[in-house]
Amino acid sequence: MKQLLLVVDMQNDFVTGNLKSEMAQAIIPAVQERIAEHKQAGSTIIYTLDTHGEDYLNTPEGKKLPIEHCIEGTDGWNIIPELSISDDDWTHEKPTFGSLVLADIVAEGNDEEIELCGLCTDICVVTNALILKTRLPDAKITVHSNACADITEESHKAALLTMQMCQIEVV
Repeated sequence: MKQLLLVVDMQNDFVTGNLKSEMAQAIIPAVQERIAEHKQAGSTIIYTLDTHGEDYLNTPEGKKLPIEHCIEGTDGWNIIPELSISDDDWTHEKPTFGSLVLADIVAEGNDEEIELCGLCTDICVVTNALILKTRLPDAKITVHSNACADITEESHKAALLTMQMCQIEVV
């Protein structure tokens, strides 16, 4: 059985930078555990990178969230140092919350089980999970709630409920 772990936006700006949160910092051990388990099982691991340009504040997203973050090439854009990416792992730059391109790449891999973890539950995790479920309706898609975080516990729980309602397994 082919398995995939999608590590969503575990980048410096979301953990210790411009949009840092204590909840994001608290999930690092759980994310490390998910990665270690998947590496041992021989799963494919893809790290997404929220990727913006210098013109971020002039974009529709930047006008609604006017805090520069994850500007390509900056330290805030990098994956946190606690997660070591190996040569076998992939990265995928996405300019917005969810990625249709990523869903197509995942579909080509014929993975039967897809797991997501990372940041932020109510934005990038939920949108990527829903896009994957739409693109791959027969795939088993799982989200580990303790390996995802948000700005507030309320928004975290709301996103988890949304995913459950769309037949994504939340454990």
